[in-house]
Amino acid sequence: MNMHPALSLALLALTLALASALVALPAARWPRALRWASLPLLGLSGVAASSAGLWALVEGLDLGLVLPLGLPWLPWHLQLDALAGFFLALIGILVTAAGIYGPAYVRGLENGRESLAALGGFSGLFVAGMLLVVLAADAFVFMVAWELMSLASYFLVAFHHDNPANRRAAFLYLLMAHVGGLAILLGFGVLAAFAGGFEFTLLREAALSTSWASLCFALVLLGFGMKAGLVPLHAWLPEAHPVAPSHISALMSGAMLKVAVYGFVRVVFDLIGQFHWQWGVVMLAVGSLSALTGVLFAMMQSDLKRLLAYSSVENLGIIFIALGLAVLFMATGHPTLAALAFVAALYHAINHALFKGLLFLGAGAVLHSTHERDLEQMGGLLRRMPWTGLFFLIGCVAISALPPLNGFVSEWLTFQAALQAWQLDSGVLRSLIPIVSAVLALTGALVAATFVKVYGVAFLGQARSRHVRRARVVPLGMRWGQGLLALFCVLLGVLPTQVIALLDPVAVAVVGTGLPQAAAGGWLWLTPVSAETASYSAPLSILLLALIAGAAILWARRGRVRRVRRCDPWDCGLTPPTPRMQYSAAAFAQPIRRVFALAFAIDERKPAATDTRPRYRLRIADRAWSLLYVPLAQAVESAARRVVLLQSGNVRVYLGWTLATLLVLLWIIS
Repeated sequence: MNMHPALSLALLALTLALASALVALPAARWPRALRWASLPLLGLSGVAASSAGLWALVEGLDLGLVLPLGLPWLPWHLQLDALAGFFLALIGILVTAAGIYGPAYVRGLENGRESLAALGGFSGLFVAGMLLVVLAADAFVFMVAWELMSLASYFLVAFHHDNPANRRAAFLYLLMAHVGGLAILLGFGVLAAFAGGFEFTLLREAALSTSWASLCFALVLLGFGMKAGLVPLHAWLPEAHPVAPSHISALMSGAMLKVAVYGFVRVVFDLIGQFHWQWGVVMLAVGSLSALTGVLFAMMQSDLKRLLAYSSVENLGIIFIALGLAVLFMATGHPTLAALAFVAALYHAINHALFKGLLFLGAGAVLHSTHERDLEQMGGLLRRMPWTGLFFLIGCVAISALPPLNGFVSEWLTFQAALQAWQLDSGVLRSLIPIVSAVLALTGALVAATFVKVYGVAFLGQARSRHVRRARVVPLGMRWGQGLLALFCVLLGVLPTQVIALLDPVAVAVVGTGLPQAAAGGWLWLTPVSAETASYSAPLSILLLALIAGAAILWARRGRVRRVRRCDPWDCGLTPPTPRMQYSAAAFAQPIRRVFALAFAIDERKPAATDTRPRYRLRIADRAWSLLYVPLAQAVESAARRVVLLQSGNVRVYLGWTLATLLVLLWIIS
């Protein structure tokens, strides 16, 4: 059988991921097997996946393959088209960086009590599950791969299982993953009931009424939204992502959440095949709530990895805002504007994968060197870890959507799509989209403030603890893994027209049109709508920044012509500054906490005047727990207690219930 090389590369990536899981088994007795065999194979899997995905994007491929696996009457159907190729490349880049970063990171785990064989084995299965989800071309393979991804990531979340909080986080993640999986399965069931089969080619032909299509949309939004961490289904994410090993946290936040985005796009934009403006309004509302809630809770965190996890909620909200605009424009007959919003969503998806993966790897480097995740214990790390400080700064600038890095381009494209709301006929929609834009602008400002806090408290100033004062430069492999993602953050910010040219085949395949006018002004200028409406040139912005920096350096050198005596300033006779005098993370966030106090469940205890050892305690909880999850858990417990009453221990009672059940079923059937 002649197979296209791109599809062969995709299958090679899947095979290498499974092989990395297999060769990790000897790590139980020989820990170096994980560093020398399993993780390098995982990195090669990422290289093969990204190569296959880029090949599919460049040539606009649409390839299919049937494998004699699965059930006798239902073989596995795989496909590699432009949409799958984009997400395959996204996953591959993250996996490659994790494969480079991982060997040095896991060296610090070799003396622990955790099983390295489990870490390597489930890492390989996790990556294989993500790749297979993207390549699946029927609902059966999709759900098998989805469950493989969810179960493997559960064991990775529970890797440090000695901590009860980690076991609780893993159980919560597994529970919500299976609830979301059930919703996705029911959504496929609605499509299959009208299609007569599970292959995607049949599901596309399903003739759904508006009510059935809306039910399918609601189910997949629930299922994929739960995996993506959309509010209020986000409770598992800030619990699970921080407790996994750092390179796994990068894969979960950077890649796994995008697999959920892929699933949603595949079902809603490709398989259902119809659009309603009400769906777009729901997505805009959920996306806006997720973006604002995520950044507010990120701002309040002192745990670095937990802060980054909440930030993922915010970024997934931005992606769903862009997707909501795309659905809205498609439903109202504006395919070109829908293509602009859809490209903005894809651009932000890969941008978030890059800078969030970079930040999680940076947090892992800090944890590896200092054994600290608490921002209140950090400080002065830029002097001790200069390369990590540089790469982390690039990630902070990118996630803050500042030019000329990649985060700015995708958020700017989202704003450009939203600013075209005047073309809609409905006055309600023309009023709604500016409100969403205002929420997005507020979110952007809060994100910038959040990461100013993170970088300032962690990397600037003085060290606040003994562990941080003893921090050292991390091994070369960890620096290379961060540097690779930092390089992509710069490239995707500096060359947006080339990136959009790669994304155009996806937009054409999914929405029906692309953005041919994006490069109308040449490769230097990005013009998403038209040159008269808006344009952006990242290379020229870099040149302008370089000129400003050069002028500042010349001015500074001009002021140093005369020799200036340097000494400590007069401090009013007080003691020299100490680390305790620095601004803390909690103090930095205090004004925002006061303004948005209603959004948090705050437990703040100030020291009393009579305390011999005064202590200040601040705990901020998510109101979603008390408003949604606690009542739901209580209802389940109450129902369970009532069901237990049926278990009387009397055989005759059991036979009576069985007879009653049979009679009811016979009545329903008849």
